[in-house]
Amino acid sequence: MPLSLAREGEPATINKVGGKEETRKFLENLGFVTGSIVTVISQAGGSLIVNVKDARVAIGRDMANKILVG
Repeated sequence: MPLSLAREGEPATINKVGGKEETRKFLENLGFVTGSIVTVISQAGGSLIVNVKDARVAIGRDMANKILVG
């Protein structure tokens, strides 16, 4: 399922990062790599605050839809 549908506070493992090459590189630089654990901290409007690799990152819902978790 896409990260945007993950429940707040529940850790999930990143299965795949989709999108164009430049989008994947951007997300990988933020720490969104396959096998990493990510937790949605909060969802407000069109943005998500997530915890990935001991850092809190804000991403838009469109970016979160490209990150598949399980």
